[in-house]
Parts: sequence; structure tokens; C-alpha cells
Amino acid sequence: MNFQLIKMGKKRVITKTDEVKVDDKKSSASSAKSVRHILFGNVYVNATYNNTLISVTDMNGAVLVWGSSGNAGFKGAKKATPYAASRVGDMVAEKLKKSNIGNLTVYLKGVGSGRESAIRALAGKGLNIIAIKDITPVPHNGPRAPKSRRI
Repeated sequence: MNFQLIKMGKKRVITKTDEVKVDDKKSSASSAKSVRHILFGNVYVNATYNNTLISVTDMNGAVLVWGSSGNAGFKGAKKATPYAASRVGDMVAEKLKKSNIGNLTVYLKGVGSGRESAIRALAGKGLNIIAIKDITPVPHNGPRAPKSRRI
């Protein structure tokens, strides 16, 4: 004799059933995800004064793996340090090992202190970096000048 749990609002009612139901949501979800071999990918490193964000995409722009200094467990001013950026690079590289990615192009954005250490961490984990490009936005004529001081 089997029992089935039915949720009714906040109350839970147990009813007797003769069928045996097997919940295979986890096994079907894990079997549906297949590990695919990706030849080329893009790594976007956004290093700001407050944080370092790394995201890895395929050539279509679909995000495969991402990480940030806050996600790695750093808080406050420690998020912007080169050490935090290297920990994020290590964390992202470990996640990338599962997706079996080939060559990576790194795009750097921002002026934070974690730019170089994030790339070193990715390269240190054995990822093949084929190009590094800086896509930091630069103003052509600079910001508007402050108005003149009147005394």
C-alpha cells in the first residue's frame, strides 16, 4: 500500500494509492544536458573599481559560464583586488573544464586592478587564449567641462 502526498494550500493531505510513481526529474534533466565540444569562445572581463566580472560565451553570444568577485565570496573593497580577480578566473576556468572548450578570445573592459590577474588565472589553468582585446570605452572629446566659477 503506497501513500501519495497532495498539497492543498497550507495543509498537506496524504491519500492511499496503488500506483508507484518514480520522480525522475533529476536524472532526466542531467541526461538531457549533453557535454558539447566548443571550438571557439569569448571571455569578457569587466574590471571596475568595485568588482571584477568574468563571463564566457560561445560564438553566438550564449553565456556558458560566469563569475564575479562577489560570487567568489569577497565583500566590500576586497572585491576590486587582483587576488579576488584571480580567484574568479580560477573558479570560471574550473567550470569551463566541463564544457570542453578549445580556443578563447579575451575582451577586457574597464580600468580596475583585476584586469591582468584575471587573464593570468585563466591561462594558468590551461585554457588556450588566442587573442586579447581591450574594449574599454574611451570618450572622443572627454566629458563636458564644468561651468566657470563665478566670484
